[in-house]
Amino acid sequence: MLYTLKGKLISRGDGFLVVEVGSLTGGLGFKVFTNNETLSKLPQDSLVELFCFLYIRDDQMELYGFLEEQALKLFEMLNAVVGIGPKTALGILDVDTVPNLMAAIIEKRTELLSRTSGIGRKTAERIILELHSKIKLPEAKTLTEKMDVDIEVEEALTSLGYSRSQVKRVLSEAGGEAKTLEERLKQALRLLGRSK
Repeated sequence: MLYTLKGKLISRGDGFLVVEVGSLTGGLGFKVFTNNETLSKLPQDSLVELFCFLYIRDDQMELYGFLEEQALKLFEMLNAVVGIGPKTALGILDVDTVPNLMAAIIEKRTELLSRTSGIGRKTAERIILELHSKIKLPEAKTLTEKMDVDIEVEEALTSLGYSRSQVKRVLSEAGGEAKTLEERLKQALRLLGRSK
């Protein structure tokens, strides 16, 4: 079964990209659905390798792809939960990084999963119930503590007028060195000041 796809990124759209595979003169173009993080990391006309999942329904086939194998594995697990289809699974992957999502599931943190459009508390609890024992991540507790701080920083900065995407970008750039809320907030503000 199809597991990886390697080729040239020739175009992108809302929630998908097209990867051309084959010869330079007339290869085959695959439409691959993906999350926003993957779309943002790929420059046009670049060579890409994606880890893929082929979703087959009664009347059509859809291909989903990710830059990291870990993202594909989490996507497959989410997609196997009753009531979660591939589009919802993509929405969950856009809420935070894959390790943070895995940590939230291990630590039974429904509030992170509930940030996905269409996912309420009960659905988040079902995801946690079904996947909690299937995911292994030794640093889960440390990651959730850092997530708590980052959520507070994100809320503080969005209330000051910064966009959520801007704040998420600088928090990911900042790395994980700062431990306290105050340190993390100063770090984010410094990076936001540089990006103006």
